[in-house]
Amino acid sequence: MKFGAVPLEEAEGAILAHAVRAKDVTLKKGDVVTPARRLTLAEAGVTSVVAARLEEGDVGENEAARMLAKRLAGAHVRCAPAFTGRVNLFAEAAGLAVFDAAAIDRINAIDESVTVATLANCRPVANGDMIATVKIIPFATHGATLKAAFAALGGSSAISVAPFRPLRIAVVSTLLPGLKMSVVAKTLKALEARLAPTGARVVAHETAPHEIGALADALARLSPGADALVIFGASAITDRRDVIPAAIEAFGGRIERFGMPVDPGNLLLLAARGETPILGAPGCARSPKENGFDWILQRLIAGVPTSRSDIRAMGVGGLLMEISSRPQPREPRD
Repeated sequence: MKFGAVPLEEAEGAILAHAVRAKDVTLKKGDVVTPARRLTLAEAGVTSVVAARLEEGDVGENEAARMLAKRLAGAHVRCAPAFTGRVNLFAEAAGLAVFDAAAIDRINAIDESVTVATLANCRPVANGDMIATVKIIPFATHGATLKAAFAALGGSSAISVAPFRPLRIAVVSTLLPGLKMSVVAKTLKALEARLAPTGARVVAHETAPHEIGALADALARLSPGADALVIFGASAITDRRDVIPAAIEAFGGRIERFGMPVDPGNLLLLAARGETPILGAPGCARSPKENGFDWILQRLIAGVPTSRSDIRAMGVGGLLMEISSRPQPREPRD
């Protein structure tokens, strides 16, 4: 692509790099100099313009953005029409926006003329939300650059939405002397509010003493009618051998991860029995404020796998707003 000042008599077909205002003539950045526009500019006394002229092998900004966005878009993603070298991508379902960060990094490393920007990975989105944008910086990029971007993607898309599923959630709240039933009721309401945007719902709730046997029995009763189990403990989990993990194992479950590098949310327990996921909620999950429990619950409902390495990677960005009602805040209270 050629760029620079062009004598007006040679400017037909060129793309204006800046707006031109002369007498009664106004042309915008990006306008193409047609024969009629060239004549109008000449009559207004304009002798040259700063413009871009495509060369052989170049792909115009809108076409390049459209082609790349189409290759990036995966399941439940819609590409808007291209304009000024940009294509915005939108969710076509409520769920989690899922990105192949490594592939997008590879594309952004190819050439400064090609850029892809997205939301944070696994961010919850509503149907119609913008989740990414493709922008070609100059008025064109070379075809070879575009081919390299396609190659960086491999054979798969890098931008998709994992839709929320209408899962049936069963809940057990354990009890100890001093825990008010009003706290249990508020906790259940907070969970229902979290589930509302996803279509998942609480189908059963039991209380049980904060004891291994009683909790294991409650899980066994609730499991047959549930797609997932959530446990709110009267006392926080402090060890893999504590009451809640021990009850899960007595129930036939397996502990997959205890603890996460997200605060509030450090004391989350991730477990499963067969294909049924089980979450031991941290104490902060009683609050409606965002915490690590939200991140794992949303992935569970959207069917996004959560491995140990996924949880480890949550540390960067995992320091969330403090919850004032926490029994043990980050900093001592006066």
